[in-house]
Amino acid sequence: MNQGGQQSQRIRMSAVPLSGYTRSGLLEGVFFGHAVVFDSRGVIVRSWGSSSEVFFPRSSNKIAQATAMARLGLDLPQNLLALTAASHSGEDFHIAGVREILGSVDLSPASLHTPPDFPLDKLERDACISRGEDPSPILMNCSGKHAGMLHTCVINGWDTEDYLSVDHPLQVAIRNELENMSQERVTVVGTDGCGAPVLALTLPGLARIAHTAVVAEPGEPARTIADAMRAYPEYVGGTRRDVTHFMQRIPGLLAKDGAEGVYVAAFDDGRAVAVKMEDGSDRGRNAAIAGLLVSMGVPTNVIDDYVNQPVFGGGKVVGSVHPLVE
Repeated sequence: MNQGGQQSQRIRMSAVPLSGYTRSGLLEGVFFGHAVVFDSRGVIVRSWGSSSEVFFPRSSNKIAQATAMARLGLDLPQNLLALTAASHSGEDFHIAGVREILGSVDLSPASLHTPPDFPLDKLERDACISRGEDPSPILMNCSGKHAGMLHTCVINGWDTEDYLSVDHPLQVAIRNELENMSQERVTVVGTDGCGAPVLALTLPGLARIAHTAVVAEPGEPARTIADAMRAYPEYVGGTRRDVTHFMQRIPGLLAKDGAEGVYVAAFDDGRAVAVKMEDGSDRGRNAAIAGLLVSMGVPTNVIDDYVNQPVFGGGKVVGSVHPLVE
């Protein structure tokens, strides 16, 4: 077995049930994963599964990526800064924002190196298809981040053709920022779904990024990004997205979801939580993070639609997807 296979086996063997779903009173299945909780000082107070193995946080790394861009001089209105840290749903205001970021430095969507895609949101995707539109780079959910990267390259006089190369000055700066915020050295670099480098961390490293952002002094790049995301959560996700709902309903919460079952969140006092689900499921992830937020003091009724997600049978609610952590 190769090294990658050995690591994958260790992670899966250490995973624990974080959420599950019932049907007609029977526990029909469970979602396994890993989680870590920080106190306000940034110290681990609870953990489940593995807190030492590295994994790809995917889009949850965008807090650090956007922070690096802000440190490099990216200066935009708060809603557009939030969009540079987003995995947006592809709603009209998202696409307009991406065009604005690019247009402010005389670039067009043709400069984006995101793969052609439809919007992440199902309703927006169906609307595009019904209008006869084809997949395009600007509709891809990471186009806000890429627009921010291109903007940052222009204001620093860097080449915009190879801005996704791991040795491009922008990507080097992002890696340095992520290592500083996570207090970890990156040992594995991959390629994310959008084509940008994705840097592996441990769960505590990911939680530390969110913790660092919310406790930073006002005006510091990390705090600037955290404040923008919290001020405009609809730009971080979308009007029908859980990450947006969590930030809208929980005062001061910073949250960022990531592909393959990743989530990170931090309260304004510095407490933080990070989750990685083994099966990459959104519904298992949503229930797990909701349960952990409740365990950290969020009233259940504030996010009850995620703590108790309905399971249907015959058109009626017959069970729920719910947390298994206490």
